[in-house]
Amino acid sequence: MRGLALDDEALSSRLPPWLGSLFRMSANNLAGKSVFVSGSSRGIGAATVKLFAEAGAKVAINYRDKEVRAQKVAEEIRARGGEAIVLKADLTDHQTVSEARDAIKDAYGQLDFLVLNASGGMEVGKGEDYATRLNVDAQVNLVETMLPLLHDGSRIVFVTSHQAHFIHQAPTMPEYLPVALSKRAGEDALRAKIPGLKEKGIEFVVVSGDMIEGTVTATLLDRVNPGAIESRKAAVGKLYNVEEFAEEIFKAANSPVPANNTVLIGDTEWFENQ
Repeated sequence: MRGLALDDEALSSRLPPWLGSLFRMSANNLAGKSVFVSGSSRGIGAATVKLFAEAGAKVAINYRDKEVRAQKVAEEIRARGGEAIVLKADLTDHQTVSEARDAIKDAYGQLDFLVLNASGGMEVGKGEDYATRLNVDAQVNLVETMLPLLHDGSRIVFVTSHQAHFIHQAPTMPEYLPVALSKRAGEDALRAKIPGLKEKGIEFVVVSGDMIEGTVTATLLDRVNPGAIESRKAAVGKLYNVEEFAEEIFKAANSPVPANNTVLIGDTEWFENQ
């Protein structure tokens, strides 16, 4: 993918700070790198995988059911000169995750970035333990399964929400509680792996954001709790949209990892002061 190859430090300096930073990181500086983004057939995952491709990375797009959407994302990337493969993998099915790993190995040899974006738990008909299976067990298994493809210098990015990250100190909506608790449990399980990952030279960072407008989770929450999104927006003044949050994930994946392995996006004052 051609990326932003304009020669211009001058141009980037005239852009808003967040966009200038993205501009400087996106000038094909990831050429030769590879990334797997879970849940990347739509929403935040699709927007994130496109940013990696725009920066020159070879991308692996993951879907569970929405093959047409995943293929559309891949076609868009290829049309712009990028390299993409499409992988069907239900993260709660260890066999399909192993098959995805093997396909990545065959196509790219290794992984430089593993973005743990897929999550859920509010879906109907998946069983009472689905949130735990997806947000805890599947996240740990995904890391362990992909570990042979990661190397010294690789980075794992775990995407979560403030409602989950701060769940032990700030309440959330009852409808979201099982998801929040399981997401936090998944985060904690992955954080426990940091020492072992460091020994291998693999970096780990958590990216947490407030409610994101336009996501499936936000839509479901607003359906069961009408006005939830507008109420939260009124409280904090701004909620990120899908594209804006994807930009923050991309930046966190390509910036130095903070000492606490955590990047907080958007307002956190209410969560931190409960």
